[in-house]
This record gives sequence, structure tokens and C-alpha cells, in this order.
Amino acid sequence: MKSLGRIVSICNKELVHTNCAADTISSGQSLTLNQTLISNSGTFELGYFTPGNSRNYYIGIWYKKVSVQNKTVVWVANRDTPLTDSNSSEFKLLENGNLVLLNLSKLAIWSTESKSNVNLSYEGVLGDDGNFVLRTGVRPSDVFWQSFDYPTDTFLPGAKIGYNRITNKQLSLTSWKNSNDPARGLYSLELDRSVDQYFIQSNLNRYWNSGEWNGRSFSLIPEMTLNSNFNFSFVENENESYFTSSADTTSSTLSRLVMDSSGQFNQFSWVGDAQAWFSLWSQPRQQCEVYRYCGEFGICQDNASVCTCLNGFQPRSPIDWNLNDFSGGCMRKTSLQCGDDDRFLQVHLVIETSNQRLNYDIETADNCEQSCLNDCSCNAYAFNTSCLLWNESLFNLQQFQDSDDGISIQLRLAASEIPSPEGKKTLKAYIIVLIVGSILIGILGCGLFAYKMKQRGKIKYKSRETSPPVFSIDQESEQGKLELPSFDLSTIAAATNNFSNKLGQGGFGSVYKGNLQDEREIAVKRLSRSSGQGVEEFKNELMLISKLQHRNLVRLLGYCIDREEKILLYEYMPNKSLDAFLFVNASTLLMVLHEAFFIYTVILDSK
Repeated sequence: MKSLGRIVSICNKELVHTNCAADTISSGQSLTLNQTLISNSGTFELGYFTPGNSRNYYIGIWYKKVSVQNKTVVWVANRDTPLTDSNSSEFKLLENGNLVLLNLSKLAIWSTESKSNVNLSYEGVLGDDGNFVLRTGVRPSDVFWQSFDYPTDTFLPGAKIGYNRITNKQLSLTSWKNSNDPARGLYSLELDRSVDQYFIQSNLNRYWNSGEWNGRSFSLIPEMTLNSNFNFSFVENENESYFTSSADTTSSTLSRLVMDSSGQFNQFSWVGDAQAWFSLWSQPRQQCEVYRYCGEFGICQDNASVCTCLNGFQPRSPIDWNLNDFSGGCMRKTSLQCGDDDRFLQVHLVIETSNQRLNYDIETADNCEQSCLNDCSCNAYAFNTSCLLWNESLFNLQQFQDSDDGISIQLRLAASEIPSPEGKKTLKAYIIVLIVGSILIGILGCGLFAYKMKQRGKIKYKSRETSPPVFSIDQESEQGKLELPSFDLSTIAAATNNFSNKLGQGGFGSVYKGNLQDEREIAVKRLSRSSGQGVEEFKNELMLISKLQHRNLVRLLGYCIDREEKILLYEYMPNKSLDAFLFVNASTLLMVLHEAFFIYTVILDSK
């Protein structure tokens, strides 16, 4: 048996194209695990590969010149019949012109099924366009099989995607299952035979059309014309209709179109300086437009990179979800009891209506709910003026922030998956009592301290100023009375990245997170200019707060007064209130009570 290792040293001079070429395999020769074919220019390589974290082996073609962590594979021979052991495998061109992949038992698990005259000589050649062809050695131009006629998920310049009327053969792209598995996935790109356009479908359901060809591009993909290095064309005659592309021969830019496992059709271009593939355009533009992208009971959000499950559900296959393959959808955490013990949770979302059942005879929401409970297959209901029932899995679920799109449905869940109303009330009451109690204790402490200070004649109140004064350098002499360091506004702006990391906002100001130069984390409260507090009142209260520094309050680190700006710097404590400081004069006492629930909100946000 000949192996490719002998190709380099043995030349069959009877052939027009010598067997010494590294891009060629001849009749009777084979490739084994560590042997490859490389196209003449070195652009493409053919051989064995394992995708991602898979342990399976495949025969494929990938970019030789592209150096990325995982091979950029453009064609797979045995995508649905992987090898589990490649050590005794052979990729062999038989004497009859048939190309086969043999397993450990020497059984063919894949072949071109291209048998011809045994008396002829055959060779397989990997071209610089990424096309692997079988041809006769006597007439190299006589190609009787080529990989371009059996595309997987990638469309290269020079290939065709369309329909052959003579052979009745459809050339289409089919996605990988996921990044670890090149098996046929859910999504395919095909030519619509009735009009000059392409469509993407999943499980025979079309969810995207390219629009008709206008002479330069498909009407719904105007981005096709943006890259001048690639020319697209649509050909239609009595024998075939197909879409093809060609690359500028003066350009070395690599490009490919891919029907990927996310359900989108993309054009990628290789940028050598960045050593990365960049997407020129994607269709559909929004991921959530892909049909059933998140599977059953999965929610798609355009501003999120991954799907989520409805409340009470979890991913059916966490492994697939980690690979961004969400097609398996979600499953219930707790099975339904099929009876009155089940409960309903209200969810607002956009939902597929093809599998809903409309019942006009039910005239009330209570009867609609009972109708769903009486049917063990009912997963949700909604009632407006009529009763909508979903007796199958829920698909194409979408949620939008700050949008009224969609409807409110009642999702059926096991009783154990519904939070107890009593438990919610108890927790809420506990939190309210805790917050109000802390505020009252703080007010009492501040009041007592203020009383003692007043008795000593150290507290002086001035009438409110009609306009905010400028805090000049002369006033800095009062800093000693405040017993707190003063910070420049520029220092605070730098520490908070120009007040960009906002933690929360109340009626009297906003709270920002920052880092001082000594790496201390701080919480910065920037008082609103409309708070109505004068500089002297502000400094008086600063003096009280700095002297109080109760152990249950967040420690005040400093302050800033710069024209109309009045700012407080606190020690940042992730599990404490960011506004846990108290004002001691009567006008601000009401403000503290007014902001109690704002403080509670910031506490929860910081956990």
C-alpha cells in the first residue's frame, strides 16, 4: 500500500501532473493522521482535524495561512460520521477513482461514490481556491468530482449556491451543530426556486429572505457592495440558477461566507494586522430574529449575548449552552402535578402565536385559568377579551427593556416554584423595620449631639443664602474646624472616572463609585444643585457628621466645595448603604426619612 509519505520521493513520470506535488494524491495512495495536502500557494490544507474540545476526528479543509487558536475549517467530508480513533484510519483514493475514508476495521464510513474506468489514472488535487477535485491523470481538466458540489457551512469565492435543473441537485449551506460538532445543524441557506432570492430555514420554517437580486446585491443585503475586493453575481439560465462570488486577483484579502450555528449568515474577512476574522455583515441583523434560537421556554434578548430560561426552568443541556448552542431550550426544574396544586406566574414578553389556542367561549380570566388547570398539557394562558391557551412548549420568547411590546401571560409552574406571598411580606416588613429603626437611632444620636453642641455655643446657624457662594481660598482656614480633609474637584473627577460609575440616585443627589490614588474604594455623593442647602449649612453639618462617625454609619472620609459643587466622600462598603449619613438640622430631617426607601434600593443593588 502506498502512503502520502512516499509521494515526495517517488514521481510517476507517466502522469502529466507529477505525484511529487504536495497538493496531490494519486490512485492507490492514502493520507494518514499526520499527513496533509497543501495547495500550491499554501492558502489551504486538507487532512485530519479535531474541532474545539471534541475527541472525534474528521477529514476537512482549512486555511493554512490563518493562525488562530482553532482551525478555520471550510469543508468537512465526514461531518455526520466522525472517527473515534484515527491511528488506523486511511483517507484513500482507490484505483477505480473512488475516494474513501476507512475506519479501524477498514470499512468505508464516507466516500465520494465516484466509480469510473479502472484502466484510467486518477488524482485528487487541492486547489488554491479551497476546492478539492478528483480528475483523470490523462486529462487534468476533466473533473468528475469536487468538494464545491458538496458544501458544508462555508461558501468560498468561486463556489456556487443554487440549483441545477439537469441533475435536480440543490447546493445549499447547512450550519454546524455547534463549535465542537460539525454535524448538520438546524439552519440552512437555500435558493428559492420561484424567485431570485435566498432564504434561511430551521426545521422547514423560513425566518429570513435575502430579497431579490437587483444586479449588484440582494435587496435586503445592501452591505454586500461595501467591500470592493469581492464581486458577487447571480447567474440564471436553462440549466441552473446560482449565486457566486469572485475575489480581486490583485488583493490578498481572504473572505468567506458562513451559515453559522447561531442561525445567522455572515461574511467574514481576514485582517492580517489584527490576526483575526472580522464580520462585514450578518443576516438576520438581530439574533432574536433567528427562528426558535433559544429553544423551548428560552428567552432571547437582543442586548444579551446568551439566552435565559423562564422562571422555574433551567437549560436542558448546560454543556450545549456553554457552547452557545441554545436550540435544546429549557426544561422545568419541578414537574407539574397536573391539578389544582399548580400555580401561575405572570410574565410579560413577546411570544410565538402559531401554537396558541383561542377559546371564545370562555368569558372571564378565572374561567380561563381553570380551563388551563384542567388540561395537563396546558403550559400558559392569557386573557384579555378572550382566552388564549398554550398547550405546547413556548417558543420564540423575547423580552425588551422599557417597551410595551408583547403580552402578559400566566406561566404554569409547580407550586414550589412560586415565591410565597407570606414570605415576601415578612421579608419586606423586616427590612422596613430595620431601616426605619436605624434611621431613628441615628436621628436621636445626632439630635443629642446637636443639643450638647448648642449648649456650648459652638453651633451657629445662618440664614439660607439666596445664591450659592464661591468657596474661596480664604475660607479654607475653617478646614480645621471641620476636622476632615478637603479634596479638589479634579481629584474626585479622576477618582470616579469623571462621575461615570453611578451606583444610584435619590431626590437630593447621586452616588458614584471611585478609587483614590492610594487604591481606597470610595462612594461619592454629589449633592444636587437644587438641594437648597447653603455652603455654611453644609459645613456645619459636615462638622457634626465628622464628629459623630457612629460605628453603624458609613465612615465619612472628606468633602469638596467648589462653587456650586458640594460633594461628600465616604468609605465604600459593598454591603452597606451608600447614603448612610445623617443631617442634623430640622430641614434635612425630613429629607432623610424621604430617602429611606432609596437607601434600601441602593443596599440591594450593591449586594
